[in-house]
Amino acid sequence: MGFSLKLQYCLVSVMVLLPAVCYSQDYFVKSRATYYGSPDCLGTPSGACGFGEYGRSVNDANVAGVSRLYKNGTGCGACYQVRCTNPQICADNGVNIVVTDYGEGDNTDFILSPPAYARMARPDTGAHLFAYGVVDVEYQRIPCQYSGYKTQVKVQEHSKYPNYLAIVVLYQAGKSEILSVDIWQEDCKEWIGMRRAFGAVFDMANPPSGDISLRFQVRGSAGLTWVQAPNVIPKYWKAGVAYETDIQLY
Repeated sequence: MGFSLKLQYCLVSVMVLLPAVCYSQDYFVKSRATYYGSPDCLGTPSGACGFGEYGRSVNDANVAGVSRLYKNGTGCGACYQVRCTNPQICADNGVNIVVTDYGEGDNTDFILSPPAYARMARPDTGAHLFAYGVVDVEYQRIPCQYSGYKTQVKVQEHSKYPNYLAIVVLYQAGKSEILSVDIWQEDCKEWIGMRRAFGAVFDMANPPSGDISLRFQVRGSAGLTWVQAPNVIPKYWKAGVAYETDIQLY
């Protein structure tokens, strides 16, 4: 994804906001984290998960690229609490991030956006944290929460009506991982698997006409389940448009 690992940082103003994710009591894992350069101090819209602009700004731009936790795309959309371990400069709770990209650093699990990296610091110690470039951290998986948002299915921008459909799930709540996506083929009365094109993007050539129903194979707190979204995409769908669903992910 072309991360810039230069030792420079953006001056960010960290406001006290309601977090987009909540805490869990799972154990912490030791690792390392760094940050990437960004001209506007936000995430990148061209991330390997395929989230587009959503991946740049979701969770107040507290986002990250990961390597080992990417899991061939199933790790996209996962939320983690990440905190650095130097007590002189590191805040107790660290930062809650959303995985939106793939990235490899200097033996790191996380390449954080500038706002996310800054939020790991105690007040007035951000410059010191950025000066390190790479820091020891500990992290744990936590449930994602998006107050005021339902899970959405976005028709990816590269889709071409009516011959090629690519979708990506936004506002994926809980600790869920989407393993596969099926599309309902009305004429033969069966579910047909979509292809994982890359990251969190699933696609299909010559999709069914009419309203489109999907089902998702999800691994979450309830184990391995199928979650259906009937008629979630309208007959005359448009590339770049996100459609709300009533599905619940945990």
